Amino acid sequence: MASITRRKFVKQVGAGTAGAVAAAPFLKAGAAKASANDTVNVAVMGIRSRGSDHAASFAKLPNVNVAALCDVDERLFPKAIANVEEIAGKRPKTETDIRRVLDNKEIDAISIAAPNHWHALATIWACQAGKDVYVEKPVSHNISEGRKMVEAARKYDRIVQVGTQSRSLPIIQSAMDFLHAGKLGKLYMVKCIVFRPRESLGNKTNSPVPAGVHYDLWRGPAPWRPFNENRFHYNWHWFWDTGNGETGNNGPHYTDMARWALQKYEHPRKIQSMGGYDIFNSDQETPNTQASMMEYADGTRVQIEVRGLYTNGEDGMTMGMLIFGSEGWMHLGSESWATYFGRKNEPGEHRSEKEEKAQAKASGKGDNEDTLHFANFVNCVRSRKREDLTAGILEGHLSTAMCHLSNIAYRTGRQVIFDPANENFSGDAEANSYLTREYRYPFVVPERV
Repeated sequence: MASITRRKFVKQVGAGTAGAVAAAPFLKAGAAKASANDTVNVAVMGIRSRGSDHAASFAKLPNVNVAALCDVDERLFPKAIANVEEIAGKRPKTETDIRRVLDNKEIDAISIAAPNHWHALATIWACQAGKDVYVEKPVSHNISEGRKMVEAARKYDRIVQVGTQSRSLPIIQSAMDFLHAGKLGKLYMVKCIVFRPRESLGNKTNSPVPAGVHYDLWRGPAPWRPFNENRFHYNWHWFWDTGNGETGNNGPHYTDMARWALQKYEHPRKIQSMGGYDIFNSDQETPNTQASMMEYADGTRVQIEVRGLYTNGEDGMTMGMLIFGSEGWMHLGSESWATYFGRKNEPGEHRSEKEEKAQAKASGKGDNEDTLHFANFVNCVRSRKREDLTAGILEGHLSTAMCHLSNIAYRTGRQVIFDPANENFSGDAEANSYLTREYRYPFVVPERV
């Protein structure tokens, strides 16, 4: 599909959704929040790591109630409850099974920070139950799931925000304004830098399930395996049946910004990826060194490089982006950006987070990106205007798919050609086998949402 502006993109994907609420008979009455004074009741799924940030951020927002915490590990509840109670002065309920949360008619929205293999099913179930959703990146465990999430959000007219909170960061927004004004000329390539050294997992034997852990629920849609600490808390990232490696972990933040910079509202067509699990000998399945290249139909390219061992930075960055245009290039980090022009790399316009925060504070928008991102979600829950979302589910699907495509090319060991319109690899059975997975009943992502 040809490149389009974000405004046209949002307008087009909004077409055909009128009357969608009527298709969902279980939507609770009065789901739309008309006033900023209406309390929004939020439940957080997955509270060990990023989910604790979700709970704290929601608890700090006015007229938002963290009504429930959901996790399969009951050992995590005391600390999480205390944190919310300290901020909000109110004790949330607890559940181990997300289905019990979705049965609660008082819950307006679900915030999902569970492992990747749960993101799609929890989102789809929530949409079907009439809940709005905030879901962490990557939005899905595979490309097919991402499309089903978009379909569910549209069919049930739900607000679904993606946890790519960099879109709410003023320093990133000013960089995008600069690029979209054409000040760097015609953009032709973006390099995403994800250099995050990690230590070896080592090798661990299977062991009994710890007391308080509901392991069947934790496995959920993933195939059954005996309990192993190396596959459980956080380390699930490094196994294909629950995670997507570092490319799918931190990668979506940067592929999202790359696509935003290039104003691409489509999938790339040609994808290559090489790498491996270097140096260490451990249980890990995913690579700790990986370099991927994706090319769009017009020849524009996005690179993403992962280095999981000790490394130098690139132009002083270990996490960030380099953006290349016909007139010069941009160094884009999380706290600053700078531009350089011509053969002599003459310094051009630059900004720092300090400057952006000062401007944001002067305009009454002085909160950090997490607060702004969660607040944007809550505002849209109240207004029902999904076009006002900073990072809607279709944006998240397109950006996450770039990481899935990179991993598919890596796992096949060759270049793959993707059909953006049909979201498959024409005539390539091996590559197509990675587009979805077999699900473990009853944790099945439905063919028809």
